[in-house]
Amino acid sequence: RFGLSSRGLGDVYKRQGVAQTGSIHEPVRYVGGESVDPQVHEGRLRYAVGVESRQTLRVNRTHPELADGFGWTYNHASNLCYWNDTFYQQYLSNPVDEHIAPGQTLVVTSKDGRVWSKPTVVFPPYVAPKDVKIPKGSDGYMMHQRMGFYTAPNGRLLVLAFYGHTEEPFKEGGIGRVVREAYKDGTYGPIYFIRYSSHTTVDGMKWNEKNTSYPFYQKSTDKGFVEACNALLADKLMTLQWREEDLGLDGFYKNNLDKSLDIQALSYYHRKDGKVVALWKRSKAALSDDEGLTFSPPVKVPTLTMAGGKQWGQRTDDGRYAIAYNPIEMDEHRFPLTVITGDDGAIFDNMLLVQGEVPPRRFFGRWKDFGPCYVRGIEEGNGNPPGNDLWLSYSMNKEDIWVSRVPTPVRYAVKGNVNDGFDALDLNGSVPDWNVYAPQWAPVTVVNTPKSTGKCLELSDKDPHDYARAIRVFEEGTQIECSLKVQPAQNQSGLLEIDLTDRYGNRPVRVRFDEKGNIIVADGGKEKIVQTYQPAQWYELAFRVNATLAGSFDLSINGKKVLEKAALAEAVKSVERLSLRTGPYRNLPNRKSPNEDPHPPLAGADEPVTRAVFYVDDVLIKHP
Repeated sequence: RFGLSSRGLGDVYKRQGVAQTGSIHEPVRYVGGESVDPQVHEGRLRYAVGVESRQTLRVNRTHPELADGFGWTYNHASNLCYWNDTFYQQYLSNPVDEHIAPGQTLVVTSKDGRVWSKPTVVFPPYVAPKDVKIPKGSDGYMMHQRMGFYTAPNGRLLVLAFYGHTEEPFKEGGIGRVVREAYKDGTYGPIYFIRYSSHTTVDGMKWNEKNTSYPFYQKSTDKGFVEACNALLADKLMTLQWREEDLGLDGFYKNNLDKSLDIQALSYYHRKDGKVVALWKRSKAALSDDEGLTFSPPVKVPTLTMAGGKQWGQRTDDGRYAIAYNPIEMDEHRFPLTVITGDDGAIFDNMLLVQGEVPPRRFFGRWKDFGPCYVRGIEEGNGNPPGNDLWLSYSMNKEDIWVSRVPTPVRYAVKGNVNDGFDALDLNGSVPDWNVYAPQWAPVTVVNTPKSTGKCLELSDKDPHDYARAIRVFEEGTQIECSLKVQPAQNQSGLLEIDLTDRYGNRPVRVRFDEKGNIIVADGGKEKIVQTYQPAQWYELAFRVNATLAGSFDLSINGKKVLEKAALAEAVKSVERLSLRTGPYRNLPNRKSPNEDPHPPLAGADEPVTRAVFYVDDVLIKHP
């Protein structure tokens, strides 16, 4: 057990300047040399190969029927589980601002992680009994949660959230945690309180059934439901995620963690030796060797750079470990989303990109931080989807909700030639070794090849402020030959940008199918129209690239050379990625973009533009 002796030993280690990795003095350590360049969205990091990122909710204020049915534009704090062969993703929602009433919690579901249902309200805005007084300064009720799901030993799935007063639902502002059961037919059981806040009401009374709006779970006549709730309450690791909202003045959290400790948003996993690694916001970590009854003193891990965004750690299906987080010390700019991996749950290496996109924030709201926020995965015991993937859930700009599938083992390098024809893939299925960024209005999809046999990749886009993107990582090299076929479905709207990039995201080779029917290529610092294009015709682009500091490239289209020894747009030492994007390169917002300056909704934010479609096939990349 970790007690006073470990604290004393910690003082000795501190005096001697020793912090053994994997011990209570340094539970985890990042040993990689990669760090984020704050000047660009991707951070100049390499991609984790094959990550598929899809938007599960795109907010819409003026056409609520296309989104959540309410038109609310603050959405955040998502959670994920897999139960009954179904993904469940939960998130909280407010009309405009963080911590401003009213607030509710919704769930979306999916069978494959690609196509998601419309949101269902599982916990509506709280309506208190009429005679209950609210704290001074509060103007309503909100939802807050650090945990969303619990799969009980008896197979029942519980959905949970926390009701509290605005603007501070914690401690004295808390009311209690609610629970209901998810049924296999897609419906939900009645709402109950599973635990009341241990703090008191304005009148100094304890929270109970008499001053709250839902009954206590023990009043349920469903014995299986009560059994599931009791199992959850007895799980001290799972319920420790609740600590921040209610410090447990009644002794509920039976461990040695001091109530004055500023530890928030617990994530935990078991090492191979059975010890529990606890991770919290702001780089804090601790160990437990008795399933959470006692913990070592939480310490700040100096090699994990982060701010107030969550960090998520877990053991992955390949038997290794991963920690996902935003490696930046800025609360208002939470990008990019990265993952580090290791073999033993203590030492981690290879910081790689999971999500390097930061679309424009369409709607202003208080504390709506830029970038992919509050990442969480599937907690131990809450299901394991088919395949060997790490699934991550997060909000984007605290506005839209996203999910990312990260194949394991997590890797950044690809060896050998690339020969991707897509014919063997499932329609609407995954695209191995391709990194996909797919908003709801700009999806990336495996489809039947138009007016032909076989299959191809479709990038379509009707989003006025976002784009579809597909990236193919290939073996890094200075001399490469790359060819691909592109068929535009139109030539008077939409665009497709094709880049060959180096490991840092620099773009030495740039080609664009523009919205006026032209194919434009960057030759050094100049852009040249090399030819026009027509709808519904295939164009085979073949590149020969010399990616050295004084490098150049040749480009042929349908066998005709249109550029020879064209200058690179920027100097690089090698290339390793092919990028396809249905919108222009972006790097705003950046670290200097004001986060809390009010602004009107972006023009046309809720209206689709004319849909543009580009088909891609027969991607070949080799090193001559």
